[in-house]
Amino acid sequence: MKLATLCYVKDNSTNKTLMLYRNKKENDYHEGKWNGLGGKFELGETPEECAIRELKEESGLTVENPKLKGLLTFPNFDGVDDWYVFVFVITDYNGELIDSPEGKLEWIPNDKLTSLNLWDGDKIFLKWLDQDKFFSAKFNYENGKFLDYTVSFY
Repeated sequence: MKLATLCYVKDNSTNKTLMLYRNKKENDYHEGKWNGLGGKFELGETPEECAIRELKEESGLTVENPKLKGLLTFPNFDGVDDWYVFVFVITDYNGELIDSPEGKLEWIPNDKLTSLNLWDGDKIFLKWLDQDKFFSAKFNYENGKFLDYTVSFY
């Protein structure tokens, strides 16, 4: 079992979201895909602490008050582990973007997000980020191919 965060930094003044094109890490399961930022928990971290640390490491941005929007479950996602991913939206941040060790960072217009090369499930849950409710969803993949999903809203 893997615990991780997935963070979407939003600039409401420009209607853009910071996305990461994964093209720098060797043997990256997400290579060639656009993702939010985030990563695996370190020992003893809360979801919020992980989100804040990962955003600093991957983007150089300092964030406060990440807002937890949902929980995603990916059974056997990478063929090895079940992944449980805490999804955050961040609108309160400061700092300058760095050259990310993970890939290319880019501010993408919100209306263009689903046209990126995303995981198929991401195209579904990205629209939930702007809703005023919490979601818990399970996305099933087999060998990297999207099969189906279930979701509950609270």
